[in-house]
Amino acid sequence: MPATLTAEAAKAGFLAEQRVAFAPARLAVECAVCGSDYGDNSWTTMAEAEQVAEMLGVGPGDRLLEVGAGSGWPGLYVASHTRCDLVMSDIPHLGLGTAMARAEADGLAGRYWAAVADGGALPFADASFDAISHSDVLCCLPGKFETLASTRRAVRPGGRTVFSVISIPPGLTGAAYERTAAAAAFAESDEEYPAMIERAGWKISEHIELTGQYLDSARITVAAEEENGEAIQEVHGDADFAARLARRKLLVVVLEEGLARRELLAATATFRALT
Repeated sequence: MPATLTAEAAKAGFLAEQRVAFAPARLAVECAVCGSDYGDNSWTTMAEAEQVAEMLGVGPGDRLLEVGAGSGWPGLYVASHTRCDLVMSDIPHLGLGTAMARAEADGLAGRYWAAVADGGALPFADASFDAISHSDVLCCLPGKFETLASTRRAVRPGGRTVFSVISIPPGLTGAAYERTAAAAAFAESDEEYPAMIERAGWKISEHIELTGQYLDSARITVAAEEENGEAIQEVHGDADFAARLARRKLLVVVLEEGLARRELLAATATFRALT
């Protein structure tokens, strides 16, 4: 299956979202959907963030890397909740600056760092981290295997990764595929995630289906954006808001028809990937 989103388009999209993420109307939608106020660009809810923190198994003295950290959700919450140290990495630097300010406000001084870095070419020494997380990031990256292999190299033997990912079912083609790709930006590949994850040197230990929660969140998003429509129009402009809301409504239909899914995976580092 060909990629539907380039690395350049993904970066531009994330940066555009980060520029307006803290508009009051956008924060109102985030609070309604996720229960957070970090300027979040993922679908991670507060309940899921708590689940991720538990699955990562980190605590005081452990070092967690969050790839594609954006403005810091849910990594900063996990660090506050578990008392671990946190390194946040991303390519758009705008979100990282916001995340560092939030880290100070959350009392994480001395326990957080940030790096402008590509997830597929992390600039860290081997075995630098005890655990690695990312939220709805891998689905937007053409270099999926490279990111999985790079995170495997950066984690210690026996370390864990926990991440959420959105995907299109294997074999989806034609009009159904086009509608799904129009509802949400994906960079797909011919290799399914479980095989790719294990080829990169990870052993999957937990695989949790989140599509039902994803559908609930999509429905809440539509309702919240309609409720805050006038204010969001001021942020995005009339045409962009209309297109955005249409995509949200199409996503609800796509999920109701089973044309996309969202999963939470946990894996343990085994052998080193052969890149």
